[in-house]
Order: sequence, then C-alpha cells, then structure tokens
Amino acid sequence: MPTYVYECSSCHKISEVEQRIIEDALDTCPACHKKGTVKRVIQPVGVMFKGAGFHINDYAAKSAPTEGDTKTEAAPAAAAPAEPAAAPAPIPAPSAPAPSKNE
Repeated sequence: MPTYVYECSSCHKISEVEQRIIEDALDTCPACHKKGTVKRVIQPVGVMFKGAGFHINDYAAKSAPTEGDTKTEAAPAAAAPAEPAAAPAPIPAPSAPAPSKNE
C-alpha cells in the first residue's frame, strides 16, 4: 500500500499515511484534527537505474575519460567497420548466342 505525506498549514506537522490508491486524499489533519488544512506533499520516487538494459545507462552521453581515470570501457562487440565495404563486382550481362555453323 502506498504511503502519502501530508502537511498541515495550521499546525505545520508532517504526517505519513498509508492509503489505497483509490481512496480520496485526507482533508482533516491527523495531528490537530482541523478540517481543510492538510495538503498532500509530492515526494521523489526512489528508483535507481543501475546496470545494463536501461535506456538512460546505455545511451547516456558519456564524457571523455580523464587522465586520472583507472576504469577502461570495453569496446562494443559489434563495432562498425572503419571504412565502408567495397561494392561487389558487377555481373556481366549475358552475351548474344554465337551463330551456329549450320545456318
């Protein structure tokens, strides 16, 4: 069940309340019991994207390594070739049949 944080504008107390998502927000302060003085406070989400497989980690702009860095990054396994591959040689068009001796 999610925990919501409320702050009372009357007594300035901060309360954490476990509520279902479908429940309405509180309108009475749990500390001073005044009606209409509480406001839900938005809290940051505690999610960390660590490891491979997350877009933010795989495609984030990487800064150039400095002289003091001891970590080295491995080169990607499927690196693109440095120069484009040469085009295949064209296949010659079939030539006209040679005339036969009987004609």
